Amino acid sequence: MVNRSSLDPLEEARARVMLRYQRARRERPLPKTFGAAAMQLARKKLPEKGPAIGRLKLLWRDIVGEQLAKVCEPEKIGASGKGKGRVLTVKCIPAASTMVQHQTETIRQRVGTSLGGDIREVRIIQGPLTRGGTPALPKRKRPLTPEEQERLAHSVEGIEDAALRKAILALGEAVLTTEQP
Repeated sequence: MVNRSSLDPLEEARARVMLRYQRARRERPLPKTFGAAAMQLARKKLPEKGPAIGRLKLLWRDIVGEQLAKVCEPEKIGASGKGKGRVLTVKCIPAASTMVQHQTETIRQRVGTSLGGDIREVRIIQGPLTRGGTPALPKRKRPLTPEEQERLAHSVEGIEDAALRKAILALGEAVLTTEQP
């Protein structure tokens, strides 16, 4: 025995087409990874917390690689204005800003993977890098020997302008007295 619909076949075809394009969808999509789900839960409980900038600074060279680590460093991780995700601010030297700009997507993915955070955007600011640790020691100077002083004075005798002669003499002394490492 064949069951027939009480609806018109044309109406039935229209209903199938409507269902094909208007299926119910989840209100919130499922997280892609367990780490992302954990971060979503943690962010609800601790909204001001996130991937720590201190930990990121420690792992920066391993995350972005040797070449990028020489020219840029993480500055801060802040909340995005749009509500979802975080914004990583990277400080770089001005000469390398174009190279860092082209690597922002790679940096974003690597930082998100390494710290388990949801970095949405990478912003670049230009300026001098503030490397942690001890500053470089100034180079030591040694005194000039009398022979070196005489040779230097003899080499600048032909210069007529007194200010220029004095400047070149000071430059020569600075070059000769600085010890090579």
